[in-house]
Amino acid sequence: MNLDILTVEVGSTTTVLSGFVGIGDHPKLFVQGEHYTTVDEGDVTIGIEKALESIEKKIGEKVSWSKMIVSSSAAGGLKMTVHGLVYGMTVRAAREAALGAGAIVVFATSGKISAETIDEVKKISPKLILLSGGVDNGESETALYNAEIFAKSDLNLPFVYAGNAAVASKVENIFKVAGKEIIVTQNVYPKVDLLNVDPVRKIIQDVFAKHIIHGPGMSKLDGKVTGKIIPTPAAVMSAVEILQKEMGDALAIDIGGATTDVDSITNGSPEIQKILISPEPFAKRTVEGDLGVFVNAKNVVRNFEWIRNEFLDHQALLDRITPYPQDERMEKFIKTLSLACASESIIRHVGQKRYLYGPTGRIEIAEGKDLTAVRNIFGTGGVLSRSKLNLEILNEIKNISRKHPMALLPRPEVKLYVDSNYIFAACGLISQIDPESAKKLLMEDVKSVG
Repeated sequence: MNLDILTVEVGSTTTVLSGFVGIGDHPKLFVQGEHYTTVDEGDVTIGIEKALESIEKKIGEKVSWSKMIVSSSAAGGLKMTVHGLVYGMTVRAAREAALGAGAIVVFATSGKISAETIDEVKKISPKLILLSGGVDNGESETALYNAEIFAKSDLNLPFVYAGNAAVASKVENIFKVAGKEIIVTQNVYPKVDLLNVDPVRKIIQDVFAKHIIHGPGMSKLDGKVTGKIIPTPAAVMSAVEILQKEMGDALAIDIGGATTDVDSITNGSPEIQKILISPEPFAKRTVEGDLGVFVNAKNVVRNFEWIRNEFLDHQALLDRITPYPQDERMEKFIKTLSLACASESIIRHVGQKRYLYGPTGRIEIAEGKDLTAVRNIFGTGGVLSRSKLNLEILNEIKNISRKHPMALLPRPEVKLYVDSNYIFAACGLISQIDPESAKKLLMEDVKSVG
C-alpha cells in the first residue's frame, strides 16, 4: 500500500502516525497507528517503527509513502528567557512571540539586568535568550546595556534581538566583537499600539526545529523527511488558524501528557477593544508546562486539593497511570486530571476586566487576551479527541465564565467541537505543502458535540 502522505507526530508520551490518500481532490485519512514515545529508550525512531508496525498489522500489508512530514515535542519545549524594557510592553510581546513558536518562557526581566540575572539564567540553562526593549527610535540605553552584559558573560547559546531598530546594528556589533551568535530581527513592539510578533516567532521556530532534531534518535530522520521537522504546537496552531478562517474566531485546547496548550485566534469583541489598555496579537498561544495528564500527573494532583479529596486512592492511580487507561476508574481519574488542566490553562491564558478609581470615579479597563468573540471551542489531544468523557471536559470550559465573571472568556453559547480523528497536528503539517487538502481534511474531521 502506498500512501500519499505519512505524518509523524512525536509527542512527549505517544507517537502517532497518520496515513493519507487522495491528497488533492479527495483527501482522506486512510489509517492511523501509535505507540509510546521511546525517549527513555534513547531513540524516538523505535516508537515510530512500532507505530508503523501497528499500521501494517491493521491493514494487513506493508506500507510505503510518497512524502513523510514530521512534527515533534518529544524533546520538551524550547526553554528560553526574555529580557526587555517595560514588562507590560516589550517583555509581554516577546513572550507572545515565543509561546506561539513552540517555546516555553521560563524567566523574564524588565529594565537593566544584573550579575544576579546572569546567575539565574545559568541555573535555568535555556536554549535561547531573547532581548527586546524600546519602541523604534525610543529608549535605547537599556537594550545596549543588556547587550553588553550578556555579550561579556560566559553564556554560550543563541541570542535574538527584537528591540528598538535604531540600535539594532550596535547590538549586533556588541555580540560580534564578543564572538557570540546574535540574530537580529524586527522589533516586537515597534510602536506603543502595535505588536509585531511574526518575524521573531519564525526565528524561534527555526531554533526550536534545530533543538528537536537533537532529541534522541531524531537525526535518523534526516534526509527522509519532506520539509523541516516543526514543533507539534506550531502545527496545531496552523490547523486552528485554518478553522478560524472557515468557521469564525476559535479557541483550541490541547491536553497532553506533559503540557496543556491553549491557542486562541481572535481580535476580541469591539466593546472590550474600547477599554483594552494594550494590544494583543490576533493568534495567541500559551503553554502550561506544569499541567499534563501523564508526565505531570503527580504535579497536577499535588496542586489541586479537590482531586486528592475525590480520589483517596490517588497515589495508587499515579503509580500505574499510562497514556492508555486500562479500566473505568483510571479513565475517570484521567478525565478529572484533564478537567483541572483545561480549566486552569484557560484561566491562565485569558485576560481580565478590572476597575480603576480616580477623580472622576470608577473606570472599567481590560487587559490581556480577549476571548469574548470566540464562536468555536475545539478539543484536541489524546483525551479530548478520544475519551468518551471529553464532552464533560468541554462543557466545563463552555460554562467557566459563570465562575469567573471578570475574565474575558468565551460566552456560554459558544459551540463545541472535537478533533475526532486526532489529526490537527497532521493537518497543520499538510498545510505546508497542500493548504487546500488540509482544509478539506479539517472540515471533515471536526465534529460538533454537546
